[in-house]
Amino acid sequence: MRTAVARIEIREVMDIRQAADYLGISPDTLYKYASESFIPAFKLGNRWRFKKSRLDDWMDLQSGNSVQVEAKPRQKKPVRAAR
Repeated sequence: MRTAVARIEIREVMDIRQAADYLGISPDTLYKYASESFIPAFKLGNRWRFKKSRLDDWMDLQSGNSVQVEAKPRQKKPVRAAR
């Protein structure tokens, strides 16, 4: 007897409910984020759509796990002589 394994299919392009489940937030919150351009999304007709790869990249940036470019060391400002 084989046991059934529950498998969640995650598509590359998700609707608002699928993306909200993927991100672990409510659809209302995700709708607000998409409307404010806080999260990467696009409209197909009048419906929000989310690409999984773009959401993954966005989450990496938000969590600080992105590839960072080495910053130049800051130069100290010259000290003015007291008059």
